[in-house]
Amino acid sequence: MVKCVSILGSTGSIGRQSLDIIDNLQIHVCALTAGTNVERMAQQCRTYRPKLAVMSTKEAAQALKEAISDLPIAVEYGEEGLLHAASMEEADCVITAVVGMVGLKPTLAAIRSGKRIGLANKETLVCAGELVMAEAKKYGTEIIPVDSEHSAIFQCLMGMHHRREIKRLILTCSGGPFFGKNPEELGKVTKADALRHPNWKMGEKITIDCATLMNKGLEVIEAMRLYDVPLEQVDVVIHRQSIVHSLVEFTDGAVMAQLGSPDMRLPIQLAMTYPERLPCPVEPLDLLTCGELSFKKPDMEAFPCLKLARSCAKKGGTACPVMNGANEEAVAMFLRGEIGFYDIYRLVSMAVEAVPFIQNPSLEEILESDRLARQFVIQNRG
Repeated sequence: MVKCVSILGSTGSIGRQSLDIIDNLQIHVCALTAGTNVERMAQQCRTYRPKLAVMSTKEAAQALKEAISDLPIAVEYGEEGLLHAASMEEADCVITAVVGMVGLKPTLAAIRSGKRIGLANKETLVCAGELVMAEAKKYGTEIIPVDSEHSAIFQCLMGMHHRREIKRLILTCSGGPFFGKNPEELGKVTKADALRHPNWKMGEKITIDCATLMNKGLEVIEAMRLYDVPLEQVDVVIHRQSIVHSLVEFTDGAVMAQLGSPDMRLPIQLAMTYPERLPCPVEPLDLLTCGELSFKKPDMEAFPCLKLARSCAKKGGTACPVMNGANEEAVAMFLRGEIGFYDIYRLVSMAVEAVPFIQNPSLEEILESDRLARQFVIQNRG
């Protein structure tokens, strides 16, 4: 079990649930980072007394300094602060719970510092998966997934002798709030509709991604990178109950699944305690009351973002970072009420076609592709 943790994104949904687990396990907190939520960060600093607290902006950092001026906590801001939090000597584990491409450089810094990575920032592997996994192999770094689906696969693969035993990775998908709706109905949905996820309580961005099924597309790419399997060996099934978190089919025909209550604290705790399992403050699954479990094929015509993600995964290169950057920008516009639900797919697919493609990009080219994709979406929102 890890002894000291840095949490990147401590005021968000995953960050707060990580702190719940830290309370349960009585693990020390080395560093906390956040966006601009000074009030919540100040409360966390008073509770957990980290050595370092990082905010995204200079203004937020100054406000935090004033709020906790009586505490011996260093306060920093921006990318430099994130990199410091990710590579602190005292930390043996870094939970990467920030949203978006901002998590890429800190994750690489943590890998190069030999930390265990509790990976909740899927964009890191979506945009630079080959590079990240190569660095993890070079530095002997453990990457333990925190996403419920990838943690489920991780658990199903425990004890596997060789990767050639895998026939398929099967990611489950709740279907989000719009399961069963047709394109005409989806053209009329609102932000409030899209934020009503049936099973999970998450941040706004990931909740919208679940509504478009882009989140599942990102997870397909993440699974390819994390478990080193080709696209053809990663499938998605709709599972409305969110009880089966994912499955692995093996070459002999056996299928293993990981089941549990829909609570992110389960995979978060495993990332901190692996290879041990310890009591967790989550209501255990009751098979007698959880209801019937059903599985259906996703509708990629009504939800074309999943189809687009698979296409980008097949193409490789900068297609994935362009898609991800464009999606982040388009989702932000949707949340601000500037575009409609289907405009997210429209803008992302246009960006994938328009931004110059590079087959074997460097880190700098990946970051530049992300920038160009965002710029394209802003210029073409209509």
